[in-house]
Amino acid sequence: MAVGRSERFEIIRPRVIELFGSDEATLGRVSRVIELMERAWHDSFGEPSPPSEVVRDVLTCSGGTIEGLLDSAHLAVTDWRDLRVAASRAQSKPRRLP
Repeated sequence: MAVGRSERFEIIRPRVIELFGSDEATLGRVSRVIELMERAWHDSFGEPSPPSEVVRDVLTCSGGTIEGLLDSAHLAVTDWRDLRVAASRAQSKPRRLP
């Protein structure tokens, strides 16, 4: 059964809310960036969307900012291996308490 863009976004929505908050305008922006990444992925690799691991890495590297999301989505399409390395580094950094 084929899954469309809106269904794919709903799968990652909890993580998106965790990183970016629940403001509907922000969620809409994140959704549009993810859609652009999927379109670019399709044009570059002939697949309808990036693998879930790539999407996870994009969100991890975003730092919860739209600017970070744009940079990460761009890196996913241009060199997803570099994105993987960046995500691994981001995950291994100790988190600071507020």
